Amino acid sequence: MNTRRRNRLVAIVFVLGGTAVTAALVLTALDENINLFYPPERVVGGEAPAGVTIRAGGMVADGSVEHDDSGLGVSFVLTDYQGSDFVVRYVGILPDLFREGQGILVTGELDDERVFQASQVLAKHDENYMPPELAGIAEAESSTPPDPHAGAP
Repeated sequence: MNTRRRNRLVAIVFVLGGTAVTAALVLTALDENINLFYPPERVVGGEAPAGVTIRAGGMVADGSVEHDDSGLGVSFVLTDYQGSDFVVRYVGILPDLFREGQGILVTGELDDERVFQASQVLAKHDENYMPPELAGIAEAESSTPPDPHAGAP
C-alpha cells in the first residue's frame, strides 16, 4: 500500500472514530438531562416512569391543598378536570401565585406509590399567560363558552 493512501486511511479512521465518540458523549449527556412532560392523563395511566425526573402539569384541584403542621411540606392534587388526578408532594416555599384552580408545572419523580415527589413547582405568571403544555387543560375546565356581550355597555 502506498504511504500516501495509508496516511489518508489513518486520518479517515481517526476522524470517524472521533465523530463516533463525540456523538456517543452528546447522546449520553442529553439522555441524562432530558425532562419529559406528562399531562395528568398519562401519569395516572402509568405511562410516566417511576424514579426518573420528569415534568408534569395540570390544575391544582379545589380543596386539595394540605400543608404540614410543621415545616414547609405541602401536598395537593393535580388534575386535568377530566377524571385524571394524582397527588403531588412538595417540601419548600411555594410560588406566590400558587393557589387552588391554578395551572402549574412540577418537576420531580414518581415514587413507588405513584405519588409525585416534586423538587420544583412553577405557577403561571399572570391571568393572560398559560404554558403551552397546559392550554388544553384550561380550555377543558371551562365547558361553557364566554358570552361575547358580557361587559358591553
